[in-house]
Amino acid sequence: MSTTSSLSQAPSETSSNTKKRKPLTREQRDFLSSALRVNQAGELAATLIYKAQTPLVVRQHPHLRPLMAHMYDQEAGHFATFNDLIHKHRVRPTALYPLWSVLATGLGWSTALMGREAAMACTEAVETEIGDHYNNQIREILEMITQWEAEGYQVSAEIGELVKTLRRIRDEELEHLDHAVEHDAKKAEPHWLLTGVIRAGCKGAIWVSERV
Repeated sequence: MSTTSSLSQAPSETSSNTKKRKPLTREQRDFLSSALRVNQAGELAATLIYKAQTPLVVRQHPHLRPLMAHMYDQEAGHFATFNDLIHKHRVRPTALYPLWSVLATGLGWSTALMGREAAMACTEAVETEIGDHYNNQIREILEMITQWEAEGYQVSAEIGELVKTLRRIRDEELEHLDHAVEHDAKKAEPHWLLTGVIRAGCKGAIWVSERV
């Protein structure tokens, strides 16, 4: 993340009544850059999964059209949010964009081909991992904030807004998880294997995208 970014917690001009901001350490800058990079990649994948699933799922189950559209629209909004953030803060996107695009489309298409339950199990697995992922990021940033405040430093508005954004997006992802379970994700066969493989793939993709 650029050290000139407004998200950098750079020292502010102060008066006698204003607290100073503590500059981010190199480790903190790297963490925030990595968070924005992997989040953008993950939301790209989510939009492509739903885009690939929707035609097949809706063809067999027309009543699911509004739900699939709702989840896609939210994911597209998340993707746009992180696109804006990585451009604003000059964060390099993952170099594996093309690979994740192909894999996400393939995952969406193949699970939809297996049926509604498998498509919903895919959402269940992905959103379980993504919910945990966002929780970990939020926890890490809140620890930074707690440390700054304990040392008497001011927290930049941009850092506070980032936490709010992550919480909102996390809650919407967990809403998708609830929708998937409500629409028979657990009935996919074999559920344990399908969700286990997808969750392992998500963990691997997160780990790689944070670094590459």
